[in-house]
Amino acid sequence: MPPLPVGDFRFIALDVETACGDSASICQIGIACVGFDDSILTWSTYVDPLMPFAPFNVDLHGIGPETVRGAGSFAQTWPQMWPLLSRHPMVQHSRFDEHAINAACKAQGLPRPRLTWHDSVTIARRAWPELKGNGGHGLANLKQVLNLDFHHHDAGEDARAAAMVVLRAQATTKDHRLFKPVQLSLPL
Repeated sequence: MPPLPVGDFRFIALDVETACGDSASICQIGIACVGFDDSILTWSTYVDPLMPFAPFNVDLHGIGPETVRGAGSFAQTWPQMWPLLSRHPMVQHSRFDEHAINAACKAQGLPRPRLTWHDSVTIARRAWPELKGNGGHGLANLKQVLNLDFHHHDAGEDARAAAMVVLRAQATTKDHRLFKPVQLSLPL
């Protein structure tokens, strides 16, 4: 696993890719740490999902058994990430990532993490209500509408995109309190 970012951030966006239809099958985790100067530091790692890959998922994100060979399991990776994540507000683009993290924790015998989650889809809906019914607020449409530069279906890139959506929404609405940054630090 590559070294995690260090320091304190305004918020951290997180995204996961899964190996199959089981949401616990995390095969990649990416985070985008947003600094107090709005800089974005992106980090990602592959994870051995300890279950088979489905062809649909491999076709979607390009991650397969050979990609994760030698990577740690979620149970090995998550405790190393926890100290950083637990003290920052978390952003996800839809509720899937939180659900997948909780499912992977349950499947691998880890306690359910208590994180402060915010949804960049909800934030985007407040900033750009005109997109409802006009392509929507998914990352693919926001990429086009907001002219975002990222590689979709890579966990680090999608986390960075979610962070960019929040930053653009704040700039658009002039509301830098689209979510309240709450510090929450609970043991794993």
